[in-house]
Amino acid sequence: MALVQVGLKEATICSPITSTNMLGLLDDSRTWRFAFFFTAAVILVLALMPNTVPLPSTGWDKTNHLLAFGVLAWLGREAWPSHQRIVLPSLVGYGVLIEVLQSFTPNRSAEVSDVVADAMGIIVGRLIAAMLNRWRPWGR
Repeated sequence: MALVQVGLKEATICSPITSTNMLGLLDDSRTWRFAFFFTAAVILVLALMPNTVPLPSTGWDKTNHLLAFGVLAWLGREAWPSHQRIVLPSLVGYGVLIEVLQSFTPNRSAEVSDVVADAMGIIVGRLIAAMLNRWRPWGR
């Protein structure tokens, strides 16, 4: 990294993005936490939009839940690796909250089977995260 004098202030010229820098980003819990909260917000918005709006889908509602909460479980594992006893039950609670909010949304309804699909997605996502963590080259 080079330091350049600009007038009375100093400016740092950043090194170019390399694969090592990118892998360092993946080791930063702030990056994972941002991805977690961003994904959770997108899932909430999609879950509360009326059914009259075309939404992205896997083709079956339960696989949508499984995929969404599997991704959240994986991101939660990366963001808070030592707090899984809090993260995983909180994700189930988030699924229940979404269903309660859907009961107040036009053209939407709350279903217990959606929460079951959420929980299954959390389990699958956590298992996949555990497998990925065994083989990833950048540690953690």
